[in-house]
Amino acid sequence: MARIIVAQFITLDGVVEDPDGSDGTSFGGWCFRHGPEAIAGDKFHYGSILQTGVFLFGRRTWEAFSGLWPPREATDAFARALNAADKAVVTGGEVDLGRWRNTQQVAADPIGWARRTAAERDVIVIGSGSLVEAFVQADAVDEYRLRVFPTATGAGRRLFPDGAALDLVSVEQVGPTSLVIATPSR
Repeated sequence: MARIIVAQFITLDGVVEDPDGSDGTSFGGWCFRHGPEAIAGDKFHYGSILQTGVFLFGRRTWEAFSGLWPPREATDAFARALNAADKAVVTGGEVDLGRWRNTQQVAADPIGWARRTAAERDVIVIGSGSLVEAFVQADAVDEYRLRVFPTATGAGRRLFPDGAALDLVSVEQVGPTSLVIATPSR
């Protein structure tokens, strides 16, 4: 059976909000303070999931990524793989799906959509605080892939505001950050 995976940049104090500073918060931009190598390439070790899975984005994250990744295709192998991957964007409004190839729209019930899709292929939930929060609250996450940055913001939306019990699967340090793969304790 496939999995529903949440992939997030996260601080030591559990903050996932405004990693790139685009939201304009006073604490934002924390992931870029560690240089481009901290966020470049396949930092979440998707590997074959790029060919077999589907990436689920909230609308704002999808819009940002659909402007960011396609132009990088000519010079970046990871960009080529992500651009070729199947993608879905959660929105009830209008969105130009042609901006990023291989994208479909999920207009309602993203958790139900992800559970049905995960019967056959991995679903990777990317970005979108409210979307990830809904999956966490619904206990609909099979695996977390967290790129942990050695920063504590002291403020911001946390991935687990009420705490969580997880089983550690693996940890790998890459440069100034670590990739932590954990599964929920059930």
